[in-house]
Amino acid sequence: MKYNYGMMNKKTVLALLFLGGCTSFLPKAEVITIGPWHSFQEVQDVFDKIVPNKTTVGDLKKMGLEPSVNPNITILNYSDILRRFIPSPSINAQDLDEGVKDCISAKIECIGFEINQSTTKRARYGNFWADFLDFKRKVDVVGWRFDGVILIKNNVVVYKLSGGEPSIHQFEENRNPLGPLQGLGGSAGKL
Repeated sequence: MKYNYGMMNKKTVLALLFLGGCTSFLPKAEVITIGPWHSFQEVQDVFDKIVPNKTTVGDLKKMGLEPSVNPNITILNYSDILRRFIPSPSINAQDLDEGVKDCISAKIECIGFEINQSTTKRARYGNFWADFLDFKRKVDVVGWRFDGVILIKNNVVVYKLSGGEPSIHQFEENRNPLGPLQGLGGSAGKL
């Protein structure tokens, strides 16, 4: 029997290329909240243009802060505003910002906008086979998150507050010493 070493070398090279490139087979995920902004700084720049007791609802529309156009703006009613700013009876309403007090005293004449904008990208990295067989999974998470609240009374902004995470970068690592058998212990006892 004659052995073809040339063919074996080609198969070995193909197998090594396949195994070496396996990291590209690891899943990647991207969660983007659809909106006009592509970074934390873009949203913050728009938010910084809002001047309490001066900026109108028309101005907010020009800035892209309109719930009917931007799907990530929640309209807050009077009870939503109360729950947000006075979550328990131990909080003294007199300690709140003047704009918040003005809004709460106006009751249903005041509404709020809550802006939630974020982008998160998750990329698994490391050894393909360890990940595929569930022995070890590594994930790199990168992104940003912006949260803002605007209170509006008589079509004029009376209060604004922003926050969030300008830069998210996290590493997640899960280890299962038994790999795909790790979860079988709990279900085997139920048989």
